[in-house]
Order: sequence, then C-alpha cells, then structure tokens
Amino acid sequence: MKKKNEKENEIRTVLIEEITGQGPSAKKKRNLWQVIQIPLLAIVSGLIIGALLIAFTSETVYAAFSDGFFYGIGQAFYEIGTAYLALITGSLGDPIRIFTALQSGDAASIRSAVNPILESLVQTTPYIFAGLACALGFRAGLFNIGVEGQLFMGAIASTYVGYAITGLPAYIHMPLAFFAGALGGAIWGIIPGILKATTGGNEVINCIMMNYISYRLVSWLLTGPMTRPATGGMPVSPLIQVTAEIPQFFKSPIRFHLGFFIALLFAFIVWWVLFKTTWGLDLRTVGANPRAAKYAGLNIARVTVIGMAMSGALAGMAGANEVLAVNHFMAPSLSSGYGFNSIALALLGNSHPVGVILSSLLFGILQNGATRMEVMTKIPSDIVVILQALILIFVAAPAIIRSVYRLRDPKNSAVEATTAAAEGSK
Repeated sequence: MKKKNEKENEIRTVLIEEITGQGPSAKKKRNLWQVIQIPLLAIVSGLIIGALLIAFTSETVYAAFSDGFFYGIGQAFYEIGTAYLALITGSLGDPIRIFTALQSGDAASIRSAVNPILESLVQTTPYIFAGLACALGFRAGLFNIGVEGQLFMGAIASTYVGYAITGLPAYIHMPLAFFAGALGGAIWGIIPGILKATTGGNEVINCIMMNYISYRLVSWLLTGPMTRPATGGMPVSPLIQVTAEIPQFFKSPIRFHLGFFIALLFAFIVWWVLFKTTWGLDLRTVGANPRAAKYAGLNIARVTVIGMAMSGALAGMAGANEVLAVNHFMAPSLSSGYGFNSIALALLGNSHPVGVILSSLLFGILQNGATRMEVMTKIPSDIVVILQALILIFVAAPAIIRSVYRLRDPKNSAVEATTAAAEGSK
C-alpha cells in the first residue's frame, strides 16, 4: 500500500512538472533566445514604427522634402534621432552633464544631473507592483483586468490609515498603512475570485464591473467622508501623517524613495512563491491545465480564490506606494493607467517576476523621458503611449513578429523534431 501511494505521488509530481514546463523534456526545449526573442523584437518593432510616425508627422520633414529628396531623408533621420535622444537623456540623464557634475564635486549639481535616472525609478515602482499583480493572475490562469480598481481601493485604504491613525511611531505606522493598502486590494480582488470559484462567473466581466464600482466609491469618499477640510468639496483627501510616509532618500525635487526596493523585495517573494514552493507549483498547474490539475487532486476553487486575493494585494500595494511615497494624499488622478498597463507589463515580461521588473523599467523610462522629448522637440508625449500600445500588440500577437522576422514557431519545431525522430526509428 505504501509503495502504491509513493508511485501515485511520483506520477502526480511528474504530471504537474510537465504541465507547468518544469519537466526534463520541457527544459531541454527551452533556451534564452526563445524566451526573449518575441519581447525584444516587439520593442524594436515598436521603436521602428514610432520613428516612422515621428518622421511622417513632422512639418520640418515635409518642408525639407520640398528642397530635395535627400534633404527630406536627412531631416527625417535628424528628427528621429533628436526625439529619441531627448527621450533617453530625459529618462537616464545626460552623460556629459553627469560627468561634469561628478568632477565638480558639488552635491546639488550631482543630484540634479542624476535626477532623471532616479525619477525613472520612481515611475517604475508602481509598474512593478501592478505588473506582478497581473503576472500572478496569468500564472493562475486568471485574467485580472481589475488591477486598476484594486489599486484605487488599496490607495484609499492606505490613505485612511495614513491620516486617521495618530500617535504611532514611523516603524509601525508606515508598514501598517502600506499593508492596509494590500488588504484593500486583496478584498477587492477576492470578490471576482469567489464568484469564479463558486458560480463560474467570468473574472474579466466581474473585474471590469468592480473597476467601475471602485471609481465611484472612491469619488464619493473623497467628496464626502474623506474630503480635506476647507477645500470647498474638492475630491482630495487630507494629508497623511509624516509617520506614515515611505521615506525619500534625498531632498526635493528628487523623489526617489524606499518603495522601489520594497517593490524589488516583493518581486523576489513572488518569484520564490511561484517557483520554489509547493503552493506555487499548484497555482501554475491550475493555470496551465485546470483539467489535469483536477485529475492530480488539486483544489482548483481554493487556488483561484487565493490567487485573485494575492493578485489584488499586489495591486493594492501599487496604490499604497503612490500615496505613501509620492503624493502623500489621495486624489482621483492618482493613477495614470498603471492597472491597465500592467497587462502589457505581464505579457512583455512573460509573466515572470524578473521579466516584469525589466518591462516596468522600460515603461518607467518611456514615461519619464516623454516630457523632455515634448519640450525639446515639440513632439507630443502621446507618442510614448503609441509605443507602449505597439509593443503590447506585437507581444500579444507573436505571429506578426515571427512572420516579419522569419522566425520558426517553437511548437512547430517541436512537432517536426518529434515526427523526424519517429520516422527515423522505423
């Protein structure tokens, strides 16, 4: 009887490993290029099309073409180069300026020179939290499109704890307000999870409806019970207590704060949970093949509910981060679409925590550099939104990338290899 149970457990383990892509046969088929080729080429393709849009919408380019074809081509390359250079220097800093500031030894000059890099990291932080939330949902086979609503609920919860509770030391108040945000997001995320687990309700529809409810609820709170006194009913919350603030490392105008490293810590925790724990293996198994997971004896309803709650908690942390580290109050304009961009981040990062960090850095750099690009070149910052949309399209439709760059589909390659091996054995 004991041997039979051991055999069943061994079969279950092998089955789960093969389903989740952790088995020996799956590992042999993967290499680094296969993992990164679609996201990398999607970014390159987005930048190329963005360059064409810059050239086609520039009046100076058309004026140069009136002087001659080659004048027009040269002006087009100049406009593209100027725009992308301004984008890079606006988000990563001017290397010459940084070198000069370091040579001078002046602290204020150094801070000003490196501020673009640090501001890009500030922009990156909420993207990491939101991207992890969506990626965790994808790993569980859940399309959590409600990250934006969960972010708002996390933000309003952390705001209330941040200003209403007084007399606590910072080492208690700040974590309490931050995890209040996580709890708010988790509660908002667990509702679609319960509905899916108990009634089979589609989580996409339920999450969209929960988004609308969260917007209206937050709007009511900010114009009613949580409005700041003496603002004439403006939808703005009171300022949080100083003890609830996530500390910033430098004086204004540099806003770089501890939240960035907290985001990296939670990215590591998500990676460890997903790939180093039994529960993470169960979650990925349910996401990869629910029927096989059920055959293996996994509780799909339980994994679904907990997965949505964890995803919502991460989204709530994104909102808490913006309130406690950056704004220090809650307003309806808190998010610039972090929740919806999280879908692109998770897809671009292949739903892996490391990939999410890298894709978040890309989006943070684009977002931060857009303002300087608009000031320096008069090119609307909306071009960055177009770039992000193009990258998402190419990642979501990898067949386009494979067709343009003549790449072989790994699935077809595997089938061909298996067929060749079968024919060779005859």
